[in-house]
Amino acid sequence: MAIKKNYDVKDMKLAAEGHLRIEWAAKQMPVVKLIRERFVKEKPFKGIRIAACLHVTTETANLGLALKDGGAELVVCASNPLSTQDDVAAAMVDYGIPTNAIKGEDDDTYYKHIMAALDNKPNLSVDDGADLVTTLHTKRKDLIKELFGGTEETTTGVIRLRSMERDGKLQYPLIAVNDAQTKYLFDNRYGTGQSTMDGITRATNILWAGKNVVVIGYGWCGKGLAMRAKGMGSNVIVCEVEPLKAIEAVMDGFRVMPLVQAAKTGDIFVTITGDKNVIDKKAFQIMKDGAILANSGHFNVEINIPVLEKLAKNKRQIRNFIDEYTLRDGRRLYLLGEGRLINLAAAEGHPASVMDMSFANQALCLEYLVKNQGKLKTKVYSVPEEIDKQVARLKLASMGVKIDKLTREQKKYLASWEEGT
Repeated sequence: MAIKKNYDVKDMKLAAEGHLRIEWAAKQMPVVKLIRERFVKEKPFKGIRIAACLHVTTETANLGLALKDGGAELVVCASNPLSTQDDVAAAMVDYGIPTNAIKGEDDDTYYKHIMAALDNKPNLSVDDGADLVTTLHTKRKDLIKELFGGTEETTTGVIRLRSMERDGKLQYPLIAVNDAQTKYLFDNRYGTGQSTMDGITRATNILWAGKNVVVIGYGWCGKGLAMRAKGMGSNVIVCEVEPLKAIEAVMDGFRVMPLVQAAKTGDIFVTITGDKNVIDKKAFQIMKDGAILANSGHFNVEINIPVLEKLAKNKRQIRNFIDEYTLRDGRRLYLLGEGRLINLAAAEGHPASVMDMSFANQALCLEYLVKNQGKLKTKVYSVPEEIDKQVARLKLASMGVKIDKLTREQKKYLASWEEGT
């Protein structure tokens, strides 16, 4: 079936600028480049229709080009209303990839774009947050029969998919790309850590040194942010609900306390948990004047914005990506990026060199799904270990780094139990 040439972007005149930025990102994505070169020759996705719901960025464009060159009939939509780079969206259309994404689109347009991607009747889904998959399972069940696999990019999406699996609602096999070590150890820690600070800095132009920074959630993303903020001279406080993560934060040298305690002294609050209403009424009521609120979790539910709206007597946009809420007692709280992913709302997301590994996993996992079509159970799979290691090997090679190899004797020793001291 021929692909529908439908697209919806802000302005096709932005395509030329997008081409240049995509080319620049490609220089920092050597692993995806190597995979793309192989895909050009082998065409593993010939005749395969793919719907991808991802942040429309320069890095995503390079993944899209690799899949397209591999023979895929690809349609792309945004996985967040504020993460789209409009020049990139236009360039992707110019490259022949139908793209439906406009930065700042409302919720109706956001889901209309998801529907447009699904109109491609995909055989494979690529998701970042699981909105595409959940829409498939609720509003487009007629398309399930066309699908034989999919991938999920982020922690929040994997949580949703595993919940669907537990409830017996999942209808086709999916691979949790987020769980690859070459993804969460690097993308989540180094990518989110740096890009979150970048987004907050661009939005506010603050000095990090000396600020009390409250990091809410100490998963891999939270660890990366806390590490980077500490490196910039901030006094970092960590809030957690998991005892093991809390102990780890203490051992890493951070103060750990309940949010209601941290709320009294924090200058900057960043939610990064994947849960909802993490910052709620009790915290708003005791935050000091001028506190900055940002979210780096996938959805805009971590900061309870409806409650903040009710507490405020006045709201105004004081700067791009900054809404000032004046409370009834005169205190002012500053919400960044409408509570959406600040690293993409106000900045450019992760550095391309980090996304190189994440999207290499995406590409190879999609190829794996094609090769194993009809052989997989309806469940959420981890990334195959060999793919994870292959991505690591390719990245090391691209960096000019060589490592040792085990000798035959060493392999035998590690595989046996007889030999000890």
